[in-house]
Amino acid sequence: MTGYQSLYAELAKVGGAEWLQTLPAQLQNAFASDSHGDLPGWQAAIDQLPELPTITTDLLNEVRIGTTNDLTPEQARALLTNLTKLHPWRKGPFNVYGINIDSEWRSDWKWERCKDHISPLQNRLVLDVGCGNGYHCWRMLGAGAKLVIGIDPTLLSVMQFQAIKKLYGAAAIHVLPLAVEDMPANLKLFDTVFSMGVLYHRRSPIDHLLELKACLRPGGELILETLVILGGSDSVLVPAQRYAQMRNVWFLPSCEALMGWMRRCGYRNIRLLDISKTTSAEQRSTTWMRFHSLADFLDADNPDLTCEGLPAPVRAMLVANID
Repeated sequence: MTGYQSLYAELAKVGGAEWLQTLPAQLQNAFASDSHGDLPGWQAAIDQLPELPTITTDLLNEVRIGTTNDLTPEQARALLTNLTKLHPWRKGPFNVYGINIDSEWRSDWKWERCKDHISPLQNRLVLDVGCGNGYHCWRMLGAGAKLVIGIDPTLLSVMQFQAIKKLYGAAAIHVLPLAVEDMPANLKLFDTVFSMGVLYHRRSPIDHLLELKACLRPGGELILETLVILGGSDSVLVPAQRYAQMRNVWFLPSCEALMGWMRRCGYRNIRLLDISKTTSAEQRSTTWMRFHSLADFLDADNPDLTCEGLPAPVRAMLVANID
């Protein structure tokens, strides 16, 4: 487990001394040799990525590193082979030396929904909870953030991030194999915290909202995106078993109910930015994610329902502040 010394130095500069008391040991445990049977193979794929010049990049309009013209044919083949070994790619897309990593999710669509409606990220400390492979973290860096930290317990996602960062080069961006409950209590460090696509996976959404709040400095901002249903302030769907074939979906509130939860947790200035129905144009199977996706989880005769007969996925994005 290497590559985090720059993170430790950055945290020391911005007031993260408390986190540094526990973080190195957490990372050592997460990357232990027995933490995942596929870890050696993933690490080998990253180690075998060719050493390439990073001549041009774009994080503002997309996540693009280099161009096709920067590679020899042999380098292009090696790059494609080793990136493919990190399948499945859930979040993206990434344009890497002309290779389009066409991920399951068009995560750029979600970014477009929020980027112009939140406080500018220029020079801010940003935390992305449940960040996957860090796609949105790169967009946050491109928006001018001073330091971006993503956390996600899925080790493959972290290794995908490490592959992209190796190609990009040194930058104030890190993805850690942690969950939000692994963060120090009442850290109060970050100017902006994102939680997108996480709340409905939590057995206690109230605890999740409080954990997010504890990561924010006074006056900080939360951007929250989650599955919702239509209804009034008392409307909450709790799936009996699965939701769109997912086992770990617990609470789908209405927007009114969710805003009530947020007020109860001490958030203020709560605004609804967007409500969007998820379609198979935004979430789908691709050559970079060859498993079943949204189209396989909806009712074959009625796309407004899941295969379990529940309302099809609709996602809301909200922003709020704390005192």
